[in-house]
Amino acid sequence: MEAQIDIQTYLEQGRQALAQGRPREAAIAYAHGAQIESDNPQIHLGLAEANLGLGSYGVVQMACRRVQELQPSGGLESRLAQALLDLLDRRYERALQNTDAVISENPGIPYAHALRAHLLRAMGQTYDANLARARAARSSFGGRFENCFPTIEPLTPPEPKLNGQSASPAQIMGNGARERDAVPSWSRPNPFQRRMIRTRFTLGQMPGIITYIIIALNFVAFLLVKFAASLFLSLIDTPAWYIVSIFVTSDIISLLLGAFTLFFVGRAIEVIYGKWRYIVIYLASGIIGGLVSTYIVGGATTGMSYAMFGIFGALGTFYFVNRRAMGGFGQGAFQQWLIFAALYVALSIIPSLGGQSGFPWGLIASLIGGMLVAFLVAPRQRRNMF
Repeated sequence: MEAQIDIQTYLEQGRQALAQGRPREAAIAYAHGAQIESDNPQIHLGLAEANLGLGSYGVVQMACRRVQELQPSGGLESRLAQALLDLLDRRYERALQNTDAVISENPGIPYAHALRAHLLRAMGQTYDANLARARAARSSFGGRFENCFPTIEPLTPPEPKLNGQSASPAQIMGNGARERDAVPSWSRPNPFQRRMIRTRFTLGQMPGIITYIIIALNFVAFLLVKFAASLFLSLIDTPAWYIVSIFVTSDIISLLLGAFTLFFVGRAIEVIYGKWRYIVIYLASGIIGGLVSTYIVGGATTGMSYAMFGIFGALGTFYFVNRRAMGGFGQGAFQQWLIFAALYVALSIIPSLGGQSGFPWGLIASLIGGMLVAFLVAPRQRRNMF
């Protein structure tokens, strides 16, 4: 049992080091794991991945062959090992097929998305490569996987020819214009689409930006409540209040606790689910808690705590859905989440038992609502990983 825990520790250390662009540290972690369990295909695959970043391609080949020996009938590790061998042989399309097969079976492997991004970039598909890189960053909590792959040699385009002879610049431009005109206007990229693509890519390179914005809005709302309370009083009993109240808290202690929760849990949810799904989870869980509390209590309530419970519920959904794909770590993480969830609910119920406040139906509703909303908005392939 202790040896198994050590193996999982070294595997996690190696994966984190690769995600952070430190292949040498990853190789050391995997080497320690190999000393404990020499027949573990995950360890040897990790050695191959780390040595690929170090440029030790001979070690990469030996480690990949060892993985295939340990998995003669195939498996995720064996397919990734074959993809690395194909990458070394510059058979990018075949490597991409194996990588896509791994992602299709288990989309929660960050290195597979990073490898896919590298292969697509090597094949000249820059846009799809950027999307895969963003998925790798989300699933690894912001990892960039720098220094983990060989340098891509620039592709040399063939000399343009016309009727078997070298074409002049004017002929090339004329042919290009005719080809462009042959493309339907509705399928041509327009400036707005290009701006949207650049915006999505830029946001993908800033994990946590939405969380920081929400924290700032919470502090701004707190100051406005203190110094411009009439503005918020005018919104009570209107539909707008249920949205505005999500950023409002009644005291500085609740504000600081909410900001603390967002900084650690919120950033994780933003990386895991993506920025727009994160916003949906935050708003929906806050509104659900506010509506339930208002309906039962009969008065307007502030909803920042409801959104916090919803975000925590989304984390539980992620652990539950991916508990098998994450191995022993996933099971333990989900169990720890259950303990903390029970503790938070108990702490919110205790004041009501002493008559200090009403029963926290809104907090419980937002916790459950956050779990359900996170499950519904999660990518379809992640919802099938039970």
